[in-house]
This record gives sequence, structure tokens and C-alpha cells, in this order.
Amino acid sequence: MSSRQEHSGPWSDDDGTWHVSGALAARYVDGGVRDAEAWSVEKHVEGCPGCAARVSAAARDGSAAALLADVRTELLAVARAEAGARPEVRDAEAGRAPQRVPQSPRGARVTTRILWAAGPAVRGSWLVGVVLVAVAALVLAHVAGLAAQARPLLLALAPALPVLGVALSYGPRSDPLHEITVATGSGGLRLLLTRTVAVLVVSVPLLTAAGALLPSGAGVPGAAAWLLPALALTAATLALGSFTGCRPAAAVLGGAWLAAAFLPPLLHRSAGVTDRLSLSLSRYAAEPAQQAGWAVAALLCAALVAVRRSSFDHLERT
Repeated sequence: MSSRQEHSGPWSDDDGTWHVSGALAARYVDGGVRDAEAWSVEKHVEGCPGCAARVSAAARDGSAAALLADVRTELLAVARAEAGARPEVRDAEAGRAPQRVPQSPRGARVTTRILWAAGPAVRGSWLVGVVLVAVAALVLAHVAGLAAQARPLLLALAPALPVLGVALSYGPRSDPLHEITVATGSGGLRLLLTRTVAVLVVSVPLLTAAGALLPSGAGVPGAAAWLLPALALTAATLALGSFTGCRPAAAVLGGAWLAAAFLPPLLHRSAGVTDRLSLSLSRYAAEPAQQAGWAVAALLCAALVAVRRSSFDHLERT
């Protein structure tokens, strides 16, 4: 072993890439490293086979060797018992032709993987809430005869719904397997972006279609006026979430949007609530210049997320 590997800490290749030394691997296996150092080792061995082998060797030779041997023995015993219980194994032992075990359809397996990757929001109550908002707007317009009120209410609520979906898609309070998924190679920002895209893929077509089916009114922004504000607020949630976590960021930004949309109409009593709400929305999303501002904000927030992408690797691990 080289002198670099004998050092108690990590050592670097000529290209500047650091690796786990033998001494550091031994201290990691024995639990003698700080949490931050342990996390660095765990993250590094995901992409470095040499260091992974060094840590595995330290585990086999260290104080946990006897425990690992016992675990291996138990796992092999369980595997042999399960293999003996499988129908094809019993048929082979009895001299009969093995019977084919029915498999789940490939399409069902793919759908399951997609839904699992999509995250808790798309699989849970958030999806029901988005559907209820869209249906309620249509019922108000076409059944209750409140067409003038339906579109302003939908446009005021719609930008906050993707933000809420992001908050419910990532973090230990939302995902029971968060600790496992965030530690994998596909965790962190990649997982969060996957689930954010799933939230947008569900909410954007549904809410835009509902808005298009509502009667338009004078002074009311178009059915798609909420899209850029929603995209900017979602990107801002990710950017702010890199500092605070997704739930606090979503609470701040979603609450700010709802306050900006609903407080002026409620406090100003010179006209009807619906007219005041339409006027409030027109101040934020009706004109091309306003939409351009939301687009620029979305791009700036996306750039900040890219700059801070490494922060998502250890964000909300507890």
C-alpha cells in the first residue's frame, strides 16, 4: 500500500480526486468518524469501485467481521429455504416438469415504477386536491351559475398547487423511504426534479383544460395566464428549498402568492369581490411584460438551483 493510502485521512490522485485510505476505511467501519466525514465516504464509494472494495475489506477484517459472517449465514439459510419453497424447485426435486410461475405484465411493472418515481404527491391526497379544484371550478361555472367567479378563483389558486405538490413530494415527512432513496445515486436533486416534473405534468394540463372550459369575462386573464407564474414559483421553491428545505420554501412562496392574490380584494371594498380578484390577477399576469418577468424569474431560479445542486445531496436527511 502506498504512503498516501496509509495516511489516516483521504488521499488524492494526480487529478485531484480524493479517495478513502485504508486507515479512514477502518475508522469508518468502527464508527470512529464524524457524521460529515461518514457521509462523504458513503457518497464517494457509490461511484468509486476501488474505495468501495477498500471499505468492504475493512468491514471483513474489522470488529464487525463476526457479525457480518453471522448475517451472511442467516441470509444464505433464508435464501435456501425460500428456494426450496418455490414451485419450480419442488417440481425439479420430485422429477416433474417445472411449471411457469405467472409474472406481472410488463406494462403493470413499468406503471408501478413510474408512479413510485413520481413521488408521494402524485400518489396521494395532493392529486385528489388538484382534481377537486378543477372540478369545483367547472361546477361553479356550469351548474351553480357562477361563471363570473369560477375563472378568477381558479387562476388565483392554480399557481400555488404545483408549489404544494413539490412540498409534498420530497423530504422525510412526506416519503417514508426518504432516508433510503436520498442515499442512492439517483437521490438528491435528480429525485427532486423527477418528482417536480411529475407534479407539473399532472397539474398543468388538468388546470389549464379546466380554465379553458370556463367562460371568459371582461378583465379576467386568459386560461393559460397562470402557467409562467406557476413555473416561476415552482423554480423559486426549489431554489429557496436548497437553503431551507422544500416545505418551508413552499409555505413562504405559496403563502406569498395567495396573500398577494386574495388580500387586496378582501381589503378593498370599492367593487365586488370577483371584480377585485380579477383586477388583482391582472396586475400580476395579464400583460406580456408581466409574463416576461415571470419567465426571467424562472430562469434565474433554475440557474440558482444548478449552482446549488450539491446542497440537495444532504438536504433534509433528518
